Amino acid sequence: MIDIKKAQNAFTEYVKPYDITNEKIELKIKHTFKTVEIAKKIAKDLELNEEQCELAQLISLLHDIGRFEQVRIYNTFIDRDSIDHANLGVKILFEDNQIRKFITDTKYDNIIYKAVKNHNKFKIEDGLEEETLLQCKIVRDADKTDIFARFVEDIEKEKNVLYDYKEMSKQIVSPKIMEKFEQYEQANRNEFRRDIDSYINIIAFIFDYNFITGLKIIKENNYIERTMQPICICNETKDQMEKIIEIANIYINERIKKGC
Repeated sequence: MIDIKKAQNAFTEYVKPYDITNEKIELKIKHTFKTVEIAKKIAKDLELNEEQCELAQLISLLHDIGRFEQVRIYNTFIDRDSIDHANLGVKILFEDNQIRKFITDTKYDNIIYKAVKNHNKFKIEDGLEEETLLQCKIVRDADKTDIFARFVEDIEKEKNVLYDYKEMSKQIVSPKIMEKFEQYEQANRNEFRRDIDSYINIIAFIFDYNFITGLKIIKENNYIERTMQPICICNETKDQMEKIIEIANIYINERIKKGC
């Protein structure tokens, strides 16, 4: 049995020892609860049963649990400069046995493990059972969707927690990253040459969506244009940014029109 309210209370207790005055910690707490809301909406749109819906919310609640230790130890969200936060998350949950604080029933453990571990990977691992794969897809979409919202908040409230936008606006997107984007593809992290490459690859999240619920949220909130705003003002990158926005909107509209 899954008790979402109890799990959310357990999460609140789990993060209490961390410094909530640290903007990175504050951001991840907010991101977690917003991701839960989006996962619930995706599950409802897919007309899943109550158990599946609750499981999707629980996984979303736990998907970034590794972030808090990552920030405490390394003070960064950048995995390549610190540690893979999803791998750290499953260690905390299952090796350190924190999972039992959130749910006493062990029947969902394998699904939770796989979904948390796969949520940040370039691709979902092969060979997963149908329900496990479904839950992996839901949390990945929900996570990506709220990442757009957190970037918009970071930009519009001028927090600069996630990127140095002023410095990034002086950079040019690498040809390989632009080529991938034009082909509706994400790039691998080892292909990034500068911060703006990493940033554009976040916009390229849209090409990895499994369901249209998240894409509709992006469209309704105008997240693409709002996310790109701080780097559209530099003459050197202006043409690139305009092209990226155009490609992204065409892709989103095509997916929504198809209904899948």
